[in-house]
Amino acid sequence: MNVTLAGADTFDTASHAIDSHGLTEFVSLILTSEGLESDTSVAIGFIADDDIAELNMRHMGKTGPTDVLSFPIEDAAPGTPPRRSQNGPPVDLGDIFISTNVVKQHADEYGVEFSDELHLMVCHGLLHLLGWNHETELEAALMERHEAELLALVGRVRR
Repeated sequence: MNVTLAGADTFDTASHAIDSHGLTEFVSLILTSEGLESDTSVAIGFIADDDIAELNMRHMGKTGPTDVLSFPIEDAAPGTPPRRSQNGPPVDLGDIFISTNVVKQHADEYGVEFSDELHLMVCHGLLHLLGWNHETELEAALMERHEAELLALVGRVRR
């Protein structure tokens, strides 16, 4: 798997410690368990609050910063990952943007470790790239259950 983490070193402080290696392994584990080919790529950017707020307004029509935004390149549906076309380039799932400040606020609010909340947001963003959604109660319940299953693969629990 080709996992690009951008900006992780920018937010590597005591309150926002990002384990780049651990997150990269987690992303690879999720993509493998979802049946993606080994040369699949995804990019994750850790960005400032104003940058994610701008993306949130421009693409979602919502004001203020949010925790995670996903921008898929490929068409996908839960359980049906995108595949490379014959003789085509490797699959590029898309981009995920995460505000570590919002993740930290949510971790504090829910009484969980920053690293646990960050893993949840990475997992959540990846599932969006893979066609998962939470627009209905049923979709939300299914997505949350699948997040819990994937987090359990690395010994973490979903809040």
